Amino acid sequence: MIWLYILIFIISCLILAYSSTWIVRALVRMARFLEWREFIVASLLMAFATSLPEFFVGIFSAFHKKPHLSFGDIMGSNIIVLTLVMGIGTLLAKRLKFKGKILQKSSLYACLIAPLPLLLILDGKLSRIDGVILLLTSALYFRWLLYQKERFTKILLQKLKNKKTHFKLFLKDLAMFFGGVFLLLFSAEGVVFSALNLAREFKLPPVVMGLFLVALGTSIPEISFGIKSITMGRKEMILGDAMGSVVINSTLILGVVALICPFEIPNLPLYLVGIIFTGITCLFFAIFARTDREISTKEAIFLLLVYIAFVICEVINSLRS
Repeated sequence: MIWLYILIFIISCLILAYSSTWIVRALVRMARFLEWREFIVASLLMAFATSLPEFFVGIFSAFHKKPHLSFGDIMGSNIIVLTLVMGIGTLLAKRLKFKGKILQKSSLYACLIAPLPLLLILDGKLSRIDGVILLLTSALYFRWLLYQKERFTKILLQKLKNKKTHFKLFLKDLAMFFGGVFLLLFSAEGVVFSALNLAREFKLPPVVMGLFLVALGTSIPEISFGIKSITMGRKEMILGDAMGSVVINSTLILGVVALICPFEIPNLPLYLVGIIFTGITCLFFAIFARTDREISTKEAIFLLLVYIAFVICEVINSLRS
């Protein structure tokens, strides 16, 4: 049965990644047709789109009464976004510059918000009140972000000359978007089902499965969108998507999970490595973003090494527990 669960997990992750990429491509083309600003596309639209896997995994894990899987997924995903995604993106682009005060402030806010749920569980549980706090934090952040949109006038890609010709393509992309969401629902259930059964077979806590396997699977959209942004010559978009994804993961998704299924932390030491590395990742990312207002190649390599260190420490911690 173990091989069957592994097969289901791999297939579900592949569908998850494919459908997420499908959604992102459809939204980019729709944004071009509607002449949305690059700021809206990167910081809001794409951030929500690339966070859909974490969102659906969170919903299904909550309904399965296993919210710890989602909690581990969120911790692991945030670490991946701030290390692997930003590290790979920087190496491809040579350097990532935080142009403008808005990007600098959003990077700082994201690094301050990411550890918030970890602070809320220090009392041993994530209650519905904590969920409300996280949702309010999410609303305040995006309210602030929307107030800054007037400073961004750059339209994503060039305007289309003949909108009538492209209206049918717009409808096709809209159908593709909803089709991708349906596939996400199906694949997220497969990920949760297989991950929980693999955790039982290998006698691992769900949070550990979330930190590693599930987090890698649900972070594929952020990685692919980051690479696509660099190849398109839109370096700022990877930054907007990364900051938005971290905030959405830490507040909106965990807030909804806590409202559906509040949970207790039975073994806090098991979470310590994830908590510590979330703090370390946020700290160094904030420092790199503030110094010279850019992430250099050396700093990108350091971020990648942080992720490798996280994996090693978490494996050791899991074996001891």
